[in-house]
Amino acid sequence: MAVEKPVIGIDLGGTNMQVGIVRPDARSITPTEALLGSARKKTKGEDGLDAVLDRLEVAVGEACESAGLALSDLGGLGIGAPAAVNPEEGMVLNAVNLRWNDVPLAAILRERFDLPTAVENDVNVALYGEWVLGAAKGARNVLGVWVGTGIGGGLILNGDLYYGHSLTAGEIGHMLVFPRNPPGSRSLEQNCSRTSVVERIVRLIRSNHPSMLSELTDERYEKIKSKALATAYLAGDELTREVIDDSALLLGDQIGSVVSLLSLEMVVLGGGLTEAIGEPFVERVRSAVQVTAFPDVCQNVAVVASELEDNAGLLGAAMIAVDRLG
Repeated sequence: MAVEKPVIGIDLGGTNMQVGIVRPDARSITPTEALLGSARKKTKGEDGLDAVLDRLEVAVGEACESAGLALSDLGGLGIGAPAAVNPEEGMVLNAVNLRWNDVPLAAILRERFDLPTAVENDVNVALYGEWVLGAAKGARNVLGVWVGTGIGGGLILNGDLYYGHSLTAGEIGHMLVFPRNPPGSRSLEQNCSRTSVVERIVRLIRSNHPSMLSELTDERYEKIKSKALATAYLAGDELTREVIDDSALLLGDQIGSVVSLLSLEMVVLGGGLTEAIGEPFVERVRSAVQVTAFPDVCQNVAVVASELEDNAGLLGAAMIAVDRLG
């Protein structure tokens, strides 16, 4: 039996954490109506596990206050972590951006909040949200790719989340695209994430390539996040466009290969960089997917943007809690 009380949905990202209190009947109402209250904080993974969990606890309290509910009013908690996850054990196996290894996150959160807890990969929960409530509703074979601090992926095959033998399927960001490159520049994430895009742009600016990002950030390049990139890109900044377009095409090439392998009907793109730039980024990725996918029939794959955008992860995590913890 599914959970019948409101639940906590948590999207724990490498840069930000978002917490929402979500109605259990979200399928029958709009996503806006389903979200009763929310809170957002910086993750600050460099501060260590305990500090991140302390901030998460504060954010949960703020979300409950926003919803006008107490923890005792809730029926469960779902969380998406930016990591390879064993969902059966609630174990975070390897969270690169948080520097976590073998963290029993479900057990830790059950103790902190006294609620049944489901732990998933962050893109799995975001894709689940899109599949239940958003852009992928009704689809049976879908790849989700979220482009932000890193690059994460998730798969729905034959109408259900696909985990594979080791329960970690979908880690497209760690696929090697340039295996003979120097270490740190070989994987898809190391070439196409927002982090890698910023690193490349900053390196080129410091090599005397002009960019309006210098003015936008007053040459404090650590301030370049998705919003600044989108501002420069949409304003036609030549350097920003060159780097992002190149990244989007490389991303599309790899996605097209996965489409060929699995004969997918849909690809959902999300994450901070995708959402900030919007359709121009999606179209660039789509154009590469449709050239790369084989055979020709696979070029009909739909490549779409997330409909739930910033709330996909917390809504998906909440719906996994509703569906699994009853």
